Formats: sequence, structure tokens, C-alpha cells
Amino acid sequence: MRALVDLGDSQIQALDELSKKDKRSRAALIRQAIDDYLAKRHSKQEGDAFGLWGKRKVDGLTYQEKVRREW
Repeated sequence: MRALVDLGDSQIQALDELSKKDKRSRAALIRQAIDDYLAKRHSKQEGDAFGLWGKRKVDGLTYQEKVRREW
């Protein structure tokens, strides 16, 4: 899929320099940047849930067994 993105002159220049240095196209660099960004965001979201149960006074396993007995 193609996407139209407006970039500033300094961004284009930096991409061109990196493109020549790495011998990769601008499009390849942009795709890699998007992949890196998405991976970073995904791992951050996973980390957001870590420790949520920690402030509760009830043991997690005890709570789970209690709730399952209600079924």
C-alpha cells in the first residue's frame, strides 16, 4: 500500500544522506522507521500492565480461585 506523507526539507535531506550512506532507498528507511516505532509502542503497551495487581491486598491466586468457585 502506498501512503502520501509530507516531510520537511531537513527530513528529506537527512533521509537522502542516510540513504546514500546505508545504500538503501528512502522508502526502505521510512518502512524500517515505522517498524521500529510500532515495535517500541507495542512493547510499551505490554509493560503498562506489569504490576497492576501489586497494590491489591488479596493474593492473585486466592482471588482467582474465589471467582472460579462462583461459576
